[in-house]
Amino acid sequence: QVQLVEFGGGSVQTGESLGLACVHSGAPFTMYYMAWFRQVPGKEREGVAIISRDHITNYANSVKGRFTISRDNAKNALYLQMNSLKPEDTGMYYCAAKPCYASVCTLSMSPLNYDYWGQGTQVTVSS
Repeated sequence: QVQLVEFGGGSVQTGESLGLACVHSGAPFTMYYMAWFRQVPGKEREGVAIISRDHITNYANSVKGRFTISRDNAKNALYLQMNSLKPEDTGMYYCAAKPCYASVCTLSMSPLNYDYWGQGTQVTVSS
C-alpha cells in the first residue's frame, strides 16, 4: 500500500519562499508519476505541478516561473519549491501519486487520475 507523507508548509508573507517535501513508501517510487495539488475551502482541488518518472514537468499557468517541482528517486522523495508567493497561493497542498506501467503516461493535472494522496499540509501567504 502506497503511503505519502508531506512535510513543510507554514505561514509566510507575500514574496517569500517556502519548500514542501513528500516521502513515498510502500511501492517502487519510480513506477509513479507524482504531483502537487492544492485546495481551498469551497473550491475544487487543482493541480499545481506534475513530474514524470523521467523528470518531465508540467505546471499550472498560475505558478509557472515561480514554483519548481522535483523528485529524488534515490530518496523516494518529491519536492515543491515555491518562490514569490502570493496570497492566492494559500491553500492545503497535497502530494499525489499515480502508477505508470507504460513507457510514457499522460502528465495529467486532474485529481481523478491519481490513486494515492497525502494528508495535506497548509500553506498560508499573508499580504
